[in-house]
Amino acid sequence: MSSRRSVVLCLAALAVVLPGASRAQQPAAPRAPAGLAALKREAAADVDAHARLTQQIVDQLYSYGELGYQEVETSRYLVQLLRDNGFAVEQGIAGLPTAWIATWGSGKPVLSLGADLDDIPQASQVPGVACHLPLVDGAPGHGEGHNAGPAVNIVAALAVKRIMERDHLPGTLKIWPGVAEELGGGKAFLVRAGYFKDTDIVLFAHVASMLETGWGDTPGTGNISVLYSFKGQSAHAAAAPWRGRSALDAVELMDVGWNFRREHLRPAQRSHYVIKDGGDQPNVVPSTASVWYYLRELDGPHIAELFAIADSIARGAALMTGTSLASERILGSAWPGHFNKVVAQTMYENIKQVGLPQWSAADQTLAKAVQRELHVVEQGLDTSLAPLPAPPTEEQRHAGFSDDIGDVSWNVPTVVLLYPSNIPNLPGHNWSNGITMATPIAHKGASAGAKVQAMTLLDFLLRPELVQQAWDYFRTVQTKTIHYAPLIRPDDQPALELNVATMEKYRPAMRKLYYEPTKYATYLEQLGVAYPTLRQPDGRCVGGPAR
Repeated sequence: MSSRRSVVLCLAALAVVLPGASRAQQPAAPRAPAGLAALKREAAADVDAHARLTQQIVDQLYSYGELGYQEVETSRYLVQLLRDNGFAVEQGIAGLPTAWIATWGSGKPVLSLGADLDDIPQASQVPGVACHLPLVDGAPGHGEGHNAGPAVNIVAALAVKRIMERDHLPGTLKIWPGVAEELGGGKAFLVRAGYFKDTDIVLFAHVASMLETGWGDTPGTGNISVLYSFKGQSAHAAAAPWRGRSALDAVELMDVGWNFRREHLRPAQRSHYVIKDGGDQPNVVPSTASVWYYLRELDGPHIAELFAIADSIARGAALMTGTSLASERILGSAWPGHFNKVVAQTMYENIKQVGLPQWSAADQTLAKAVQRELHVVEQGLDTSLAPLPAPPTEEQRHAGFSDDIGDVSWNVPTVVLLYPSNIPNLPGHNWSNGITMATPIAHKGASAGAKVQAMTLLDFLLRPELVQQAWDYFRTVQTKTIHYAPLIRPDDQPALELNVATMEKYRPAMRKLYYEPTKYATYLEQLGVAYPTLRQPDGRCVGGPAR
């Protein structure tokens, strides 16, 4: 029995025996909540009862397919949904027009749920079709699977909210989005603006092919994202090239210098770049040029060291070419995550209770067909849970990926729930990772994740000792020797102009394919996709809306 339930029952008993007061004079005692296990079963049943809502959210966001900082339709839809369900929503927070925070309830504990919104370039894909078939050629799409995370959190929160309302349980639920996660663009700004200062626990949700969580250092890295811009002097590239100073030469020499320096960097680092501005046309010496770097390492100090090295190489390139380094603009950052042992262990017990979804023969057929298409082992979807993993050693931390939930994890006890809405062994950040994301696989996986989130919320609502234990781990283990220092500088602001042109180019065609849930049961039905659709025997990849 929870300590909160004990208090409620004791108050109810006192109301009966207190002398000198009539029953009418007594304040009504709050309804005693059922046992925690029973409440968890109730919440899980509530999630099942709202499977249609889960499916609608997943499919709707998939159809919007918006890149980082441009999650306009996605945020509008989610904000309205939350307001319709009684949440107060503050929009445009931390200088991010598509960011918001939704709040319901009052008092402690303050439990916070987060999930990302954005997708990736050139990942448009007809869902349920086991080969590369864009919805809109060249358009962005959910090849990362961020469209399902908000459904996990919202459906879970609504299930718990109904219990809290009925049983008069104190506590505050908060829901917020990860804006521009693929750019490392949002969460550090939310932290800097103080949106986690009063939070007790953060439960984050991210798509995967397995239902799991973990604690300790993340297997991956953190990163800083920097745009280096050079300024030169234009001239006629044929008639008077000696009068010019090529900013593009500076960019290319910086890239050459960085690639030579790689040999002398720690093996843990990951770094990559794209040239954003290479000049206007070949017969004009480029007066401007820029290159965009992601610099990744295992901890904040080593990321800062990479930034300092890149800075020196950029300045050297400018000296060699007679140009100037016009600016170093930080476009995003992400601390390496460290996740809370107490919260993860609590969540994992709920994972064991929920288990993996029951996959249909059609689900497994699609999964194996996609794996065959990608030339990886045709194992299908996972059917048994993995154990709670031990934290990786530094030598084992070679996954390379980054997520700016790391910044949150160094400010409040945090874990990431991975829910099974995708297929094992896919490359990530790829059209193939979008194939399942508006299919029964994504819907079932999101419902499983919502059950785990709801049950874990109830643990921390009704067992206050767990909140204290989580903070004890945070203070005495996680932050005992390592302290968070943001990688963004005080004057750095979100790069809101990123992806504007891309969305302006593709949104008109994408808008024609937005999901209409009042007309169609699922997005697959709207698109006319038979589930699953495999590559034709003659090798053709067909299916979905007429072209």
